[in-house]
Amino acid sequence: MSDWWTYRLSDFLLFSPDTYRRLFELYNAGIWPTQIAAAVLGLLALAMALRRTPHEAEVLATLALCWAWIGWAFHLGHYQTINWAAIGFAGAFGVQALLLAWAALAARGPAAAGKDPGGPFSRGTGLALCLLALFGLPALDLLLGRPAAQAAFFGVTPDPTAIATLGLLLLMRGGGRAALWPIPLAWCAISGATLWAMSAPEALLPPAAGAAALAVRLIGDQASMRRSRLARGHGEER
Repeated sequence: MSDWWTYRLSDFLLFSPDTYRRLFELYNAGIWPTQIAAAVLGLLALAMALRRTPHEAEVLATLALCWAWIGWAFHLGHYQTINWAAIGFAGAFGVQALLLAWAALAARGPAAAGKDPGGPFSRGTGLALCLLALFGLPALDLLLGRPAAQAAFFGVTPDPTAIATLGLLLLMRGGGRAALWPIPLAWCAISGATLWAMSAPEALLPPAAGAAALAVRLIGDQASMRRSRLARGHGEER
């Protein structure tokens, strides 16, 4: 029996870092100039989420479109040529697209209107994650010496889209739906493991972003529960 504990994460990697980066280069070249349209959509989604009365249905619908595109064009169209697991990733991204589309439809009704968006700390964290996804990750690729053709962009590649999704969910009243969180969080962990196996300098960034978003979400939920208990207590006193 082989000594399984002697294996490292990199031993299970199906491709080299050069192959992975070349994949991004071919993908970006093949879909150009879709990256520009996706960036515009991302900025519009962020602007709508930051409004005093957020256009949540439009934001969620935009995210649904991005997740569906990545599942089809990136995972099925490109990533699965070097990683058989990409077929499963494509399915997960399709499920997330459907969940976001469902949430967009629900956000058009009165159900989400009364929910607390989570306060300034939640909004600040959400904004920071969105800016990281839209500008920070592409800039980091350039700082690490990679050509712009190999950069990861919001709306067309998984990492910035998952991080931006978590950020936008923190910004919106209707984004608190628990069903919208597991897949973006799982992708942050999967991406971190993949990058770690390739010894990429930014390996800890996606899981750190996911952990920060989850922590802020849980803190906000606890604060909301305390406020609800206090409100019920005051109501009973009266």
